[in-house]
Amino acid sequence: MMIEAFHAPGIFALTRSPIPSAIQHQLKPMKTLATILLAIAMLTTARAADKDSRCYEMRVYYAAPGKLDELNARFRNHTCKLFEKHGMVNVGYWAPLENTENKLVYVLAYPGREAREKAWKAFMADPDWQKAWKDSEKNGKLVAKAESFFMEATDYSPAIKASLASPERTFELRTYTASAGNLGALDSRFRDHTLKLFARHGMENLAYWHLMPDQKGADSKLIYLLAHKNKDAAAESFKAFRADPVWVEVRAASEKKAGGSLTEGGMAGVKSEFLKPTDYSQTK
Repeated sequence: MMIEAFHAPGIFALTRSPIPSAIQHQLKPMKTLATILLAIAMLTTARAADKDSRCYEMRVYYAAPGKLDELNARFRNHTCKLFEKHGMVNVGYWAPLENTENKLVYVLAYPGREAREKAWKAFMADPDWQKAWKDSEKNGKLVAKAESFFMEATDYSPAIKASLASPERTFELRTYTASAGNLGALDSRFRDHTLKLFARHGMENLAYWHLMPDQKGADSKLIYLLAHKNKDAAAESFKAFRADPVWVEVRAASEKKAGGSLTEGGMAGVKSEFLKPTDYSQTK
């Protein structure tokens, strides 16, 4: 409607008159375009809000000989609670099914890298941690060696969070080293095809990460975590996955486009380790 003003002695008023049809015809496309642009803007904002921008840290401890049980006891009774006290999120704790190196693998999440530094500083200075640490190491150090990797979620990762299942699941940590310049192509294949095919064949996608830009291998590493009913079920799932005609076609097309394997040295660029959750893990 068009708004018109008119004057009468001592009166000012507004009246409405119909918008000419020719003008209405011109306005319709503008309204449609505005609606589309608004929808795009809302979708973009929602996606930005949904993006997982947290800093993840994977820590691998190699227990001193004969000390793995004591190390687990310290985490169970003290460390996990103190991590939470200082704002760290315990995602999960695992040990390899065949633990010949006395390893403990765990993942923490923080709002960001700076928050991580502040949290660890506060944790290390906490009197409760100081006491737990000193009491647990009266008869020697519990950790012989420690490794740490900073990671960020890929844009196609499922929401990463602690989860419990019954019966307890077997987990598989897989690390891919992309061939030169092909991490993006590897990501595209996972984003568009692999995750769906994994799910089709009974594998549970839990988390997909890249190393943060300042980490060694950041331009070539894809790290992800799957869950299976057990190790035998994992073998059956992968057998079916590799024989799936869709996967065979997708793999061939992606490697033809890239001029070869997307992983360094073919299967040599794929590392797999089966894990079992600790009894105190937030993810089982």
